Amino acid sequence: MSTAAAPVTIQAAPPGPLREFWLAFSANRGAVIGLVVVVVMLLMALFAPWLAPHAPFETNNAVFLKPPAWQSGGSASYLLGTDAIGRDILSRLIHGARLSLSIGLGVVALSLVVGVALGLVAGFARGVTEIAIMRMMDILLTLPSLLLAIVVVAILGPGLVNAMLAVAIVLLPHYVRITRAAVIAEVSKDYVTAARVSGAGTLRLMFSEVLPNCAAPLIVQASLGVSTAILDAAALGFLGLGAQPPAPEWGTMLADAREFVLRAWWVVTFPGLMILVAVLAFNLLGDGLRDALDPKLKR
Repeated sequence: MSTAAAPVTIQAAPPGPLREFWLAFSANRGAVIGLVVVVVMLLMALFAPWLAPHAPFETNNAVFLKPPAWQSGGSASYLLGTDAIGRDILSRLIHGARLSLSIGLGVVALSLVVGVALGLVAGFARGVTEIAIMRMMDILLTLPSLLLAIVVVAILGPGLVNAMLAVAIVLLPHYVRITRAAVIAEVSKDYVTAARVSGAGTLRLMFSEVLPNCAAPLIVQASLGVSTAILDAAALGFLGLGAQPPAPEWGTMLADAREFVLRAWWVVTFPGLMILVAVLAFNLLGDGLRDALDPKLKR
């Protein structure tokens, strides 16, 4: 008598880390929208010379404060209208994306590198060194961020580079505190003890063993920090302490349009909308990264 073969159950292979990350990230629709907007803005900044219909500094005496194309008196050559000296607002917004995103990414890169280095030193050294670093960060955190940036720019002088340094100093304490907390949590684990017993030096423990396991919260903070950097840089530009005219930076464009806000709504509205969209997109992206990288928040 023949016996029936038992059914064989084939289990699907677990998803790889990248696929698992994407599944967790894509579950947040807002994060996906934020990612799409960020990618579009990066492409717009990258191809600005080819996308912009006019040069960002080109003026036209015949089209001062021309309204957008869909409004009475508008022109298809200037889809979003012109400013007080006849510059195309759309072209300046596109080129301004290159400038504002460069500020945001540059500031975050600078504050991230310095903050991670100080956080690693504080987490490993402990004692007097840790106290000195953390008390300095606490002092920076007690000051309002914009006020601190204004003070730094007032000391260094107005300008784009000095504004970036000022905003980087404002963001620095967050990266130091996150790195230190993550390092303290990691150094007590078995893999660090095993590496130390096997003869690993302090630098190897810092950068090869501990730092990769601290990357998740730093990535989330960096994505959120870009939006903060863009907002603070725009505020400094609006106050005349950041990028100087005729640079097409969104905050500077707002400052140039203040006296025309009641006569020409478009010169203020469109730069403000670009700042709003950029900040919102990076915040949504940061929320999605937090949900995907934190095991406690995965859906």
